[in-house]
Amino acid sequence: MEQKKIISPGITESVWRFLASLKLTVVLLLCLAVLSIIGTVIPQNLSPQDYINRHGLFGYRLFVLFDINDMYHSWWFLGLLFLVVINIVVCSVDRLQSTAKIIFVKRPDFDLQQYRKRKNRRDFSIAAPAESLKESYRRFLAKRFGFCDVVSTEKGFAITAEKGRWTRLGVYMVHLSIVLLLFGGLVGAKYGFEGFVAIPEGQTADTIQLNRSGKSHTLPFVIRCDDFDLQFYEGSRRPKEFRSGLTIIEEGREVLRKDIVVNDPLTYKGIGIYQSSYGPLDDRSSAPAPGDFNPSETIELAFRSAASGMIYTHTLSIGQAVQIAEGLGEFVLQRYEPSAEFRGMALGPALIGTLKVPGGEPQTVTLPLKYPKFDSMRGGTVSISISRMPITPVQERFYTGLQVVYDPGVGVVYAGFILMIAGCAVAFFMSHQQVVTEVTASGKRSTVSVSGKSNKNKMGFEMKLNRLSEQLKALAARGTGPAD
Repeated sequence: MEQKKIISPGITESVWRFLASLKLTVVLLLCLAVLSIIGTVIPQNLSPQDYINRHGLFGYRLFVLFDINDMYHSWWFLGLLFLVVINIVVCSVDRLQSTAKIIFVKRPDFDLQQYRKRKNRRDFSIAAPAESLKESYRRFLAKRFGFCDVVSTEKGFAITAEKGRWTRLGVYMVHLSIVLLLFGGLVGAKYGFEGFVAIPEGQTADTIQLNRSGKSHTLPFVIRCDDFDLQFYEGSRRPKEFRSGLTIIEEGREVLRKDIVVNDPLTYKGIGIYQSSYGPLDDRSSAPAPGDFNPSETIELAFRSAASGMIYTHTLSIGQAVQIAEGLGEFVLQRYEPSAEFRGMALGPALIGTLKVPGGEPQTVTLPLKYPKFDSMRGGTVSISISRMPITPVQERFYTGLQVVYDPGVGVVYAGFILMIAGCAVAFFMSHQQVVTEVTASGKRSTVSVSGKSNKNKMGFEMKLNRLSEQLKALAARGTGPAD
């Protein structure tokens, strides 16, 4: 008895089948979903001390061992994304092999017998010879379909028409868009960087500190901060806008200048420079000290009564006290501070005094030189402001905090998003349609049969066949050219 040989697939074919498996796709997507949840629950890129405080020393060592503290840049997570890309590509190629026989053909195949048996077939009779309808029907259908051909039959002719064959590629466009998105993310994670640099006004920097590793990274150009401007909301110390005037210097030449604010970065050679933060520079060494003021120099202050609204001005010098009208108390101008603070906020140069109100505790009053009416926010029975002073305040200087980002995969990601939108539009709203219009001669009359098929939106296609049948009937009745 002859034994049948069992032919087992080769290694290449087995690997191909494994990578083309939809089960593998489901498993990979579930793994990505679970890992994304873990990456959300466990904060990423914290300091070692934070992880030790939260999870203990053993937990921290475990996180470092498996790169859980920086999961989205770990080799195994990037490898999983790469495997997803391979799976999508292989699945698409594997299924495209059968779809290509429909899409990439010069002339589509129409089985007239099959269309004659379709349930959506529409028949009507026309009092006109079959040959008289051929040219008008051909021109009419050619305007509405990309492909149109006339085929002779035993008792007449048939016009085969088709459009939208390429729309079968819509699902592959979506697959390719996902590949581009993942590939762009992989490129950005591998070759991109994100860091921070603080540059004082008038100074330059060409090195940033990377956010993830804390290491230094040298830029291919120099950033110079020419100016920094800070604006507050009226009557408060809340920043309204902070603006940095930056210049890019490359090989000793100024190549680009731009003022940046939050959400309006400077971009050069694909590297984005974002306004992130700011802070005051400690210029105490160059600022005048309180002892530098001559006691004979006078300062004019305005005292506004909250009860009457009256304003009383007094001229005084450092160390001098003044009695305020209406029995509002006594004010002593104590000192000048070049870099004053109020509740942790930097105010710059300011005058400091003490207000003693009747029956109350002494209050420290801060009068910033840049904000003469700052004390009006304190409230109380009297507010104090600077009317005039001979002191030329030291110009407060700031540093600008810049976030520097380079992502070489962002262009690929944008292309992926655009392709995904286009692919979804094609896959959901367009279809491959084929229509056969057969005209059979019956004496001086003709019988017209209209049938067709669509790979999507069957109900909409049925309505289109009804309209097409009515238009062909009306066209034959008129006996004129094609109706639009």
